[in-house]
Amino acid sequence: MKKFSIVIAGGGSTFTPGIVLMLLDNLDQLPIRKLKFYDNDQQRQDLVAGACEVIVREKAPDIEFIATTDPEEAFTDVDFVMAHIRVGKYAMRELDEKIPLKHGVVGQETCGPGGIAYGMRSIGGVLELIDYMEKYSPDAWMLNYSNPAAIVAEATRRLRAESKVLNICDMPIGIEDLMSKIVGLSSRKEMVARYYGLNHFGWWTDIRDKDGNDLMPKLKEHVSKFGYVPNAGNNDQHGDASWSDTFAKARDVYAVDPTTLPNTYLQYYFYPDYIVDHSNPNYTRANQVIEGREKFVFGECKKIIEQQSTEGNALHIDDHASYIVDLARAIAYNTHERMLLIVENNGAIENFDSTAMVEIPCIVGSNGPEPLSIGKIPQFQKGLMEQQVSVEKLVVEAWEQKSYQKLWQALTLSKTVPSAKVAKEILDDLIEANKDYWPALDQEEALATV
Repeated sequence: MKKFSIVIAGGGSTFTPGIVLMLLDNLDQLPIRKLKFYDNDQQRQDLVAGACEVIVREKAPDIEFIATTDPEEAFTDVDFVMAHIRVGKYAMRELDEKIPLKHGVVGQETCGPGGIAYGMRSIGGVLELIDYMEKYSPDAWMLNYSNPAAIVAEATRRLRAESKVLNICDMPIGIEDLMSKIVGLSSRKEMVARYYGLNHFGWWTDIRDKDGNDLMPKLKEHVSKFGYVPNAGNNDQHGDASWSDTFAKARDVYAVDPTTLPNTYLQYYFYPDYIVDHSNPNYTRANQVIEGREKFVFGECKKIIEQQSTEGNALHIDDHASYIVDLARAIAYNTHERMLLIVENNGAIENFDSTAMVEIPCIVGSNGPEPLSIGKIPQFQKGLMEQQVSVEKLVVEAWEQKSYQKLWQALTLSKTVPSAKVAKEILDDLIEANKDYWPALDQEEALATV
């Protein structure tokens, strides 16, 4: 059986150890001969790589392990690029969240102004990785789950149209895990779901078990009362207070359209006033992650390096990593697995922009994804999606054209922002904060004052 070479781009990420553990746990499904880390932050990567080298040595000593900051070494002789980069790291995420909140607007990592700012940083970084892959391993596939996935996917569609890139997100998978618990199944893989939308902006329309039994009535009854919080609670990676509030709030999001089940991220667009009122502008989700997950993962990595052993270590497999293994297997072995991916619409949603990057079920094989037909969607979802996809397209145009005007329009069009005036004030603050990361925007085209 062929063994594969994989590079994890974003080797210094706190999610990397969980992905490595998942890959090593599934070597019977996806054999690996070489595992590489690539990051442009050597100090951060050295810490994670030092621990992962010990993990690999203990669990699969025959795998060649390399950590490097050299693109040629990283991307030569690879079959898969697993990309999860965060340009600007958590320091910039903190600003993405706090700058909008200062103006009374939702401060969130991927939604609203914060997501737009993050997208403007991410586009160049992801395109750079694609170019490295195509230069050094032109037959490789990139499995990209770098956020904000919607903006990044539109950038790859527009600026690297022929590239072998699959854009994915684990959030619907996490929600489906909760759904399976709600209906008493052991795994989300025991369900068949129909879903459509944009990334972090979608709806389930049908969920059945493998025998064809309709699970929607039971799910709707539960969500109408408790959101996505299972009666038994949950212990997954999103099981902290912030995520518990998000899953509970799904009850109110569901009420807006009880014919479907919503992605939790819709709370930021349907109830932005509630979100702002319940946010601390001085202590946001970024602070929670820095003081929680980051401290934990780096602390555990240091212990492994000091001991040169994983004994007593608390690092664990990340849920979303299993989805990446499934996707790699589908490509490698032509399994034709049904998976949720972000792909060009091309008529899958009949009454929606054919060039939009939509999140829908696809059958995945060695040629990539074959999107399933969704048909026509209702006016409510269509209107919301048209507004949001326009935001995403304008952001990519702004990045490509270095256009202040286009980025101001994107912020103005976002459902989270109350006016063009507020959009401009946020934009000017974001430009100052991101001067080391964004392309320099042409401000002469825009009006000097509002």
